[in-house]
Amino acid sequence: MLVDRDRLHIAIQKSGRLSELSRGLLRDAGLRIQNGKNELTARIENFAADLMFVRDDDIPTFVSDGACEFGIVGGNVLEEFALGTEERGFEILAKLGFGRCSLRIAAPEATAYEGPASLAGARIATSYPNIVRRFLADNGVDATVVTMNGAVELAPRLQIAGFICDLVSTGATLEANGLRPVETVLESEAVLIRTARPLNQIHADLGDRLLSRIEGVLATRDSKYIMMNAPGEALKRITEILPGAEAPTIIPLHGRAGHFAVHAVCQESVFWETLQKLKEAGASAILVVPIEKMML
Repeated sequence: MLVDRDRLHIAIQKSGRLSELSRGLLRDAGLRIQNGKNELTARIENFAADLMFVRDDDIPTFVSDGACEFGIVGGNVLEEFALGTEERGFEILAKLGFGRCSLRIAAPEATAYEGPASLAGARIATSYPNIVRRFLADNGVDATVVTMNGAVELAPRLQIAGFICDLVSTGATLEANGLRPVETVLESEAVLIRTARPLNQIHADLGDRLLSRIEGVLATRDSKYIMMNAPGEALKRITEILPGAEAPTIIPLHGRAGHFAVHAVCQESVFWETLQKLKEAGASAILVVPIEKMML
């Protein structure tokens, strides 16, 4: 497929959980993706952009080299890439709130661990050698990093290494292999990145529109529109209670002197405890509704 330079190019993981979540984010942003799950590319029908399906560890290269203007990639993959190159060819635009995991050092159950000093002289197997070496350097520890591309959990059993450093979400895989996490090296989630290379005007305009849509999706995930009635003397306290809200809209109620309708966008979750506090502060007829779309 020839690359159309009048269209934006977005690199995402070809398969796996991060691929599905990335597609979901783009669909929530109103992009209609043609069926291309088993292909290398897919066209977006209602936006001048194409998706490129690649290996996760190739996404930073595609974006840094300018082959793709945008990419969605795990922060762990991006950090490993950045530590292995002299030129930072990308810019992080947004943390996306999905694909969360931890890069953690793990040890066999019988191995004592009392902090990073316990790693001195040890062998650590990992698929993230650059990140692990930085962790060791930051803690002044001299240890050997053994690079593996998979099956890292088997390293202690095969006596390749005494410790491992790998991604952990639930910890079930570690437990199944007789390992326990002992140190967190990096907290990670998916991020949206843009090439640091200069964009032509077409790509710059398309990129701004894409980013605006994605920011709108992210802003609405936990956001709620909250409405209530309240007497004038309660407005100050109610405004203080509203979670993550900017200045609310306050409208006088017809036929009720000194009473107002309060409308606000809350950019944090609104819990039952919050509603109880609002009621105790003097609010009544409280209504909380989800926000489908929001343009920032």
